Order: sequence, then C-alpha cells, then structure tokens
Amino acid sequence: MTIIRPAELSVSTSVDTDPMTHAAVPITVARGDGIGPEIMDACLAVFAAAGAQIKAEVHDIGLSAYKRGHAGGLTPDAWASLERTRVLFKAPVATPQGSGMKSLNVTLRKSFGLFANVRPCVSYHPFVATLHPAMDVVIVRENEEDVYAGIEHRQTNDVVQCLKLITRPGCERIVRYAFGYAKAHGRKRVTCFTKDNIMKLSDGLFHQVFNEVAKEFPEITADHMIVDIGAARLAASPERFDVIVMPNLYGDILSDVAAEIAGSVGLAGSANIGLDVAMFEAVHGTAPDIAGKDIANPSGLLLAGVQMLQHLGQGAVAERIHNAWLRTIEDGIHTADIYTGGVSAACVGTKAFTDAVIARLGQPPRKLKPAHHGGTPVAVVEAPAKPRQHKAFVGIDIFVDAPMTLPGTLAKQVNAVDSGDLGLTMITNRGLAVWPASLPHANLADHWRCRFQAAPGTTGDPKSAAQLVGRLMGAGLDVIKTEHLYTFDGVPGFSVGQGQ
Repeated sequence: MTIIRPAELSVSTSVDTDPMTHAAVPITVARGDGIGPEIMDACLAVFAAAGAQIKAEVHDIGLSAYKRGHAGGLTPDAWASLERTRVLFKAPVATPQGSGMKSLNVTLRKSFGLFANVRPCVSYHPFVATLHPAMDVVIVRENEEDVYAGIEHRQTNDVVQCLKLITRPGCERIVRYAFGYAKAHGRKRVTCFTKDNIMKLSDGLFHQVFNEVAKEFPEITADHMIVDIGAARLAASPERFDVIVMPNLYGDILSDVAAEIAGSVGLAGSANIGLDVAMFEAVHGTAPDIAGKDIANPSGLLLAGVQMLQHLGQGAVAERIHNAWLRTIEDGIHTADIYTGGVSAACVGTKAFTDAVIARLGQPPRKLKPAHHGGTPVAVVEAPAKPRQHKAFVGIDIFVDAPMTLPGTLAKQVNAVDSGDLGLTMITNRGLAVWPASLPHANLADHWRCRFQAAPGTTGDPKSAAQLVGRLMGAGLDVIKTEHLYTFDGVPGFSVGQGQ
C-alpha cells in the first residue's frame, strides 16, 4: 500500500469551516482491505468537498501489514503516526486466520484504552426498509473489560472457564461517557442493561455505578433493565429508548441487533473513544466478494467520519456532510444493498453515490430529521479515585477435579484433612450447592468448589489457607484453582452457592 505523507494528502479548504478549528488536524488513515480502499477514497473526497480541516496520513494497516509479519496489523510507521495524531479513521480490515495474528481492533482498544464504543442506530424510513420508523437509539458499549479480557482455562476433562472482569474505574468511565454523550447531544434518557439478578457482584457493580453517576445528571432520566427483557423491548419497540449503556458482551451483541433492525448494519458507523485517542470505523466487514466492482456502499464509514469530525470539534462540517447524505438517501439515490423498487429513484455505484452526496452539500433533508452537530464535543473524564475499603480475609474457595464421585464422598475426603482455622462450609458443582444439602437429581460434572471459611465474626490467615491447599494435594486431591474470600468494610466480596 502506498504511504502518503501528510503534506501529500491534505483535505483542507476554506469552505464552511468551524471558527474554532483553523488549522488542519492530522489524522491517521487506514484504507483497509476488500472494499476498504474504495469507500475510504469516497469519504476523503466528501471531506475535501465539505471543507473538513484534516490532514490524512495514510499508512500500511491491515492485511498487507499482517503478511509482512506484523502480528497486530500495524507497521511501526503506522503505530508512530497514531501515537502522534491520536485519531484513527479506519476502513474495514481483514484479520488472517490462525498463525498467531491478533485482531487489529482488539489490539487498538487495549493498547490505547479505547473504553467506549458508540453506535448510533437510526431509522431512515421510508427510504430504507425498517419495521421501526421512529427508531433513533445510541448504544454505548464498554469496550475493554467483561469476558473480552480473554482469560480462559480448561480446568478438567469436562470444564472450561472464562473469567468475567468488571472494574469500578471501567464502569465509571463508560457510564460517565454515556451521560456526557446524552447531555452533549440533547438526549433525555439513559438506560442501563445488566444481568445483575444473576451476576450480583460483576453486573451488580455496573448497575451500582450507573445509579451513582445518574445522580450527577438530574436533568436526564435514568433507568435500568435486565438485559434479556431489555433486549426483547429493544427489538420490539426501539423507539422507547434513547441512549443505552451496557457492559461489553451485551453491547457487542445488541449494537449489531439495533443496527440491523434500524435498517442495515451496512449504514452503521462506530466510534471507539479513549481518554486521549479515538478510532472511527464502519461496522461492516471487508466484503471481498464485491471489492473493486464500484458497488460498495460507503455510508457506514462516512457516518463514522461524521462522528470523527464532531469529535475533532468540526461540528459544522460534520453537520454539512450528514445532511447532504440524508438528502441523498431521501432523494432515492441508493447503492444496491439498500435499493428497493418503488422507493429508490436510482441504483448507483460507489463513485456515483459519492458524487451525489457532494452535489448536495449545503442542502438539508426535506423529510428526514436534519442532523445537528454544532454542540460541544463529549468530554472524556477519568473516573475519580475512590477511598480504599478495609479488606479482610475470611476464607478460600478451593476447586478440585474429582471425576466419578458424589458430594458426600468428596466431603469425607476433604474433612479428613486438617483445615486449621478454616472449616468446610459448602461444596458446589458448576455453582450449584450440593453439600451439606443433598440434591440427588442434579447433573454433576468433574469440577467441584470446596468453600472453607473462618468462624462467623472472625478473620482467617491466608498463610494457613495456602498450607491447607498443600495438605489437600498431599491427600491426593487434584486442586486446580483457588480463590480467596474477602469482605470489604464488612460486606462479603463473594457470591453464595446457587440454592443456598
């Protein structure tokens, strides 16, 4: 891929620019793979015509970088450019299968702390087919934590585990961003989706932080839904929602669902926001089957570019482009993916669609709701530090691999070992408490949790817990994992067994 230095590709004119942005802002550009180069060129042409004050540094990012041995998909030059510009405008990139290659998005999100994924999902009825004409929802997804930490282990012949990590700073960053986004964009409601009726500690923390932060924004309505019923209502009546904030996994799934029910995932743009770095991209993939045929729809990437310009403080240019795009859509100038007989006026290719948008710069839509991006960019605020709570050790969960056994038999084996100042209080199988209560009909696996706790009102000694693990292993038990049990200011930091 040709490397174009900033001086060679400058998208900078004097047309309708924001007064607050006089100098061209450097950005790092990835032309991507498959249809990526076509739709990126289309977007840069629209930016130039609209007067965007940017300088695009185009670098080797994607498949060609992978093939040259760069496991993360970025060359050193591209990495240095992003370190300098702090903004990446990225067309779809292909990740080679196998060979130890890492997802570029995961690499960037982790390396640059891109904690917020922002996905506007809007209906363009009647010009793009949808069952939900009034839909206008923004999904704000936490982007770094949850099960996406990627910490997995196979522990027994039957059982693998995936650790779900939720942190208070991570919750505060994303929730504050969601409320800040709502305030900056004149939205009136923020809804939180979690599953804290089951995951009372991890999802419970997310919900707790949401409630705390909501008090700082009394002008915005805040509510919470369990994610399953929330997802059902989002699919059935999305017009009842405004901004939805979620942990990573739920947000990943439901942002695609929301984009699809709005009309098309192919029209969705996405922003990945960090404290001082941001990435903007289309949601769709590289579509190699149509690459080079001048039929790809650049709309998803263009709308991501609108988000980028707003982020850069060039709201007037963002608004100019967005409204020209809306006017193009309502004039029925459509690419093949959204063309509908009787609704669309013309089926056009990538270049013709781009020319149509440029021709309508300065023209507001006549039927669709006009876009407004002249407000202040969303402030990204680091979560304030919280006082540390008093942490006390009160026990240990010891997981063992014990195939073909019964809870009572395992309890006898465990109780035959000196447990010091800790006593066996519970055995669970896949989280279900199976001892001391007997559950003869429960389905059992070879993965057992033996919980040892100090006497009520007392604390234990972590050193004695470690010695207990050694004694259990010496007695022939296959210890595969341990988790210390703590209280924080007297509140247990661990769940009870299911059925307790």
